[in-house]
Amino acid sequence: MTNEEKYQQIRREAKWTGIALFLLILFWLAAGFGAAQFQVKVFHLPLWAVTSSIGVWLMAILLVRFLVKYVFRDMDLQDEEGE
Repeated sequence: MTNEEKYQQIRREAKWTGIALFLLILFWLAAGFGAAQFQVKVFHLPLWAVTSSIGVWLMAILLVRFLVKYVFRDMDLQDEEGE
């Protein structure tokens, strides 16, 4: 893998990580503020408190699994062009 290919992969990983962060923030807003209108209790807590904490945590795990499986690639960071 050339240095240019490595830089392209790093930029791709950074872009997708930023997209995942944006999706996580949107989910946090929807889970917190969107669920606030419901008067449902889970473990004696309002639904919005559970979805905006545990739900976001689970969503983050799913996003990281997606990134690791489809976006990130294992590569050697040593300079191979000089060899």
